[in-house]
Amino acid sequence: MQSDSKAFAYGILAVVFWSTVATAFKIALRQVSYIELLVYSSLFSCFVLFLSIVFSGKSQILFEINLRIIYKSVLIGFLNPFLYYLVLFKAYSMLPAQEALSLNYTWAIVLTFLSSKFQKKRIGLVSYISLLISFFGVLVIISKGRIVELKPSDPIGALLALSSAFIWGFSWILNVLSKTDDNLRMFLNFFFGAIFSFVYLSFSVSPSFPNLEALIPICYVGLFEMGITFLIWNKALKYSTNPARVNNLIYLSPLLSIVFIGIILKEHIEYSSIFGLLLILSGIAIQNLFARK
Repeated sequence: MQSDSKAFAYGILAVVFWSTVATAFKIALRQVSYIELLVYSSLFSCFVLFLSIVFSGKSQILFEINLRIIYKSVLIGFLNPFLYYLVLFKAYSMLPAQEALSLNYTWAIVLTFLSSKFQKKRIGLVSYISLLISFFGVLVIISKGRIVELKPSDPIGALLALSSAFIWGFSWILNVLSKTDDNLRMFLNFFFGAIFSFVYLSFSVSPSFPNLEALIPICYVGLFEMGITFLIWNKALKYSTNPARVNNLIYLSPLLSIVFIGIILKEHIEYSSIFGLLLILSGIAIQNLFARK
């Protein structure tokens, strides 16, 4: 199989996995609280990432851990997975999946502006136009098409979903700046994130182990949202001779997610959710197109 064919196969696989997790969030949240979902999915993801290091023959990188790597991993682990998923899971517990999904997807626009600040690059007019288009999409979603009234189904939930995009943006930049091996970095991020999550759970409620019905979607979230899917995506970028083409596949994820939400969760998909999501994606696409030019 040629390099680009491998990249496309890995990219599609990652996108399909990510497209199912919004549905898995809601199924898991029917059984456990958002805090319990965070703790147990983080623990499972940490375990899976540790196994990926061992079985990929990279066990030696575990002995490369030093104080500098630990310091960075504690910081990133606090932001993501701990704070990011704490906010995101709470948003999903308060909003319909289609709304939480669409609002969270503004991370792509947020990341553009945060990256420009860190890299000290001037933001052009096109970036501001793309931001306005995506922001209009956000207003369409939270108002259900009644922008003048602007009455979201849950204002706090909508604010949390949007906030998660900013947390994701900050954590992504810190990850990019890190020179640590991808497998080791992700394992340590989730290791410390799981510790933060368990401490938070201990002070919030009495810890209890989920039953089998809840454990299946929890493990699914830990495996395909938090764990190996990022490693699969990294493989897609590694094999591709043109990473931009692979990155374009990510636009399929929220649209496929809406399909899964409608079929599996039986949510009534609002026209405003579809239209608003398309506006958000259009803003992201315009930004990326002109950035590459």
